[in-house]
Amino acid sequence: MMTKRTNRRVAVVPQLIESVSTTPRSSAYPSAYPSEAEEEIVATRKGGRFPFLSLPSELRNKIYSLIFSAAPAHVDLDPSTFKIFYRTQMFAIFRVSRQLYREATHHFFSTHTFRIFPTYPGRYFKTKRPLLARLPAQYRESITSLELRLGPGWNNPPRGWVVNDALGLGDCTSVRVLKVFVECDPSDAIFKGFRKSDGFYEEFSASLLDEIMKRVPSIKVVEFDAYTSVKRSGDMMLGLEQVAAKYKGKIVGWGPERGWEKEVEQIWLDALLIHAATPQRLSRTRAVLA
Repeated sequence: MMTKRTNRRVAVVPQLIESVSTTPRSSAYPSAYPSEAEEEIVATRKGGRFPFLSLPSELRNKIYSLIFSAAPAHVDLDPSTFKIFYRTQMFAIFRVSRQLYREATHHFFSTHTFRIFPTYPGRYFKTKRPLLARLPAQYRESITSLELRLGPGWNNPPRGWVVNDALGLGDCTSVRVLKVFVECDPSDAIFKGFRKSDGFYEEFSASLLDEIMKRVPSIKVVEFDAYTSVKRSGDMMLGLEQVAAKYKGKIVGWGPERGWEKEVEQIWLDALLIHAATPQRLSRTRAVLA
């Protein structure tokens, strides 16, 4: 009985090895010698890890930019943004080493604009903890650009849209640019009969901007932009510009969406060519436009 069982096992073992083995027959290879490409791969593997940290910092920053290129320019609490992060696995570089973690995190947070209050509809829009409040303090310290987007919830702003210590603006010591984007102006006649009260949202928006400017004194540039339906002469924009004017030494700029900068240039050109303005008149025109 024992002999029969042993013979069966011996007969089965070769068949198992032959079926599991993935090594092709020798006839499958054109040559028994490795190619030049294969020799290079073997040499790289034997040489160890690639000395990435030995590269110049400028080149490493370019590589970081390529890694994070799939991320949106404006980062917000948005499911589509989370899907991009998950699909690309761009943050895997944070786990390589401590130095790469410091360099890569600083590069990411210093080269993207972070939205102060969420605008995505639903639970994110109504959350009491915006993205900025969820970030660790060391990440907030690297941020150089913030965006305040005004318009969503113009008739009933969420309770989470409040500037307080929990928001974490006190840690944003490296911020140099504050982008203010206006989606709508409730003072326009088209909103009559729908707005909560005259001047409510305009005052609310001006108050938000004022509090942000107070808590982030490192801001150097306030960049205004808006959709085409928003007028610079409307109550919304006038109130926001008055707030920015209170803080001396700040540069007021204009974003690319609305084209206000082009309008200013056109008025300046008209004053120069059409009216044949003298240098004195041009200086007065510049003062009015400013």
